Amino acid sequence: MAPKDGFHVLRHTCASIMLEAGESVVTLARRLGHSSPAVTLGYYARFMPEAGSKGRNAIDGLLGKRGEAHAGRSSPDSPQGR
Repeated sequence: MAPKDGFHVLRHTCASIMLEAGESVVTLARRLGHSSPAVTLGYYARFMPEAGSKGRNAIDGLLGKRGEAHAGRSSPDSPQGR
């Protein structure tokens, strides 16, 4: 591996670890110097394990048990929604 590639690998590693830890995409985009968070998402969305579930869990919490039963069936992340 060339020395210049070492820094790039380190940059990707740092970004993926930060996202897995829950860092904001907007904050990460600024740190990486990307023109927009959309660019960052294009490269790193797969490193966001909770993507989709945080908002769904918040709504479920507001709706209580009734919301949990309905969210499982209509969720795009559920097997039935695919």
